[in-house]
Amino acid sequence: MTTAPIVNKVWSFCTTLRDDGVGYGDYLEQLTYLIFLKMADEYAKPPYNRDVGVPAEYNWESLTALRGAELEAHYIKILRELGQHKGMLGQIFTKSQNKITDPAKLFRLIAMVDGTKWVTLGADVKGDIYEGLLERNAEDTKSGAGQYFTPRALIRTMVECIRPEPGKTIADPACGTGGFFLAAHDFLTDQKNFALDREQKAFLKNGTFHGNEIVAGTRRLCLMNMFLHGIGEMGGEPSVSPADALISPPSDTYDYVLANPPFGKKSSMTFTNAEGEQESDDLTYNRQDFWATTSNKQLNFVQHIRTMLKTTGRAAVVVPDNVLFEGGAGETIRRKLLQNTDLHTILRLPTGIFYAQGVKANVIFFDNRPASPEAQTSKVWFYDYRTNVHHTLKQKPMTYAHLQDFIACYNPSNRHERVATWSEEKSDGRWRAFEREELLARDKASLDVFWLKDSSMTDLDSLPEPDILLAEIIDNLSAAIASFDELKSV
Repeated sequence: MTTAPIVNKVWSFCTTLRDDGVGYGDYLEQLTYLIFLKMADEYAKPPYNRDVGVPAEYNWESLTALRGAELEAHYIKILRELGQHKGMLGQIFTKSQNKITDPAKLFRLIAMVDGTKWVTLGADVKGDIYEGLLERNAEDTKSGAGQYFTPRALIRTMVECIRPEPGKTIADPACGTGGFFLAAHDFLTDQKNFALDREQKAFLKNGTFHGNEIVAGTRRLCLMNMFLHGIGEMGGEPSVSPADALISPPSDTYDYVLANPPFGKKSSMTFTNAEGEQESDDLTYNRQDFWATTSNKQLNFVQHIRTMLKTTGRAAVVVPDNVLFEGGAGETIRRKLLQNTDLHTILRLPTGIFYAQGVKANVIFFDNRPASPEAQTSKVWFYDYRTNVHHTLKQKPMTYAHLQDFIACYNPSNRHERVATWSEEKSDGRWRAFEREELLARDKASLDVFWLKDSSMTDLDSLPEPDILLAEIIDNLSAAIASFDELKSV
């Protein structure tokens, strides 16, 4: 069959279910269960004849043979039983629930999935369907899924700058729905970049990617997203662990780390007190391989990512502004980064690009180095894509094209031959370098560096459109409220 009908069916059925209160996220989960079962059924038959571990009493044919209440009851039993298995099967179905309470619509959804040969459907088509639903789910503010969704234009830019090579490992300690893995996979399989041999293709499928995601539902979406894009084996071990990456030193080290760790300054665990009320405790990770002990989750992720890298490893990490200027542990970590790694690039990001409002973030790029008494950073290049830049998620979203100038300045092919666009004569240049000594001399070794003038403060004609201005005001208020909430919790 052609690909257009299945794409249209998937989207139209989503609209039908939304009338019953089934959101994108719930629909996406049910599709995940059903497509996995259907693909398992296809793999079990010729010419594949694979045993992917689904017991006969819970297979696809057992589901398609039923109707009405009997179908609903059997579907619920399948979800419960398969969640008890190990490996990829258990991770896909862990904590799974049926969210489609109308048996007639459940039957229609099963029939829609049954009408497609998913194994032979192109990975790009399957991936596009799934990625589209993930993005719509992130846009649905009621679902809260936006916190796991990094703008795809930013992810692609980070991958283009790092330029991962075949046969090397890529990790993400908070991988969400797998956006960084898929962008890296696209880069590595692009024939303009590499012509992969059989061994490299096999490693890309089963050995390249390693992640952690503690939220079961998000981990399920990540594994299925990767699988539909051709990463991993249905009967194999999952490449994404449910373990909290910060708990202990990494069991292995990697060539690249690409990550956008979760926003929010503190890690915490929830428990029930003696009165039966829910309380939370801040988590402080006491690890000997960390430079500083802190309950600041983002500072801990920066430290952990450094420990994940091989001595020749490279990282690109999204961090909020506080990582660049906070005192105490923050200052210690920045000084250590400048001393022990080559912290060579910082991209200042604009507001209005994340689904979580009020986020002011940056991307830090650093290369790990073997232990040495010599400082490994000589200078840090900054690109200010925040000052006088205005984006909103709907009216003016940030695209890959908006970041082309940064990629050109970064000069991925040879970052040691960079040319500043700022000078005394060209004071509006967004790209300039600061020597390590200059940065260490700043208060608390702050890396929150900016030099461009905000034109809206001096030129009324340069004010952005009202809708963009309103979005920025909301972002700033959200950031302020978040800061007050953090102060209250101290």
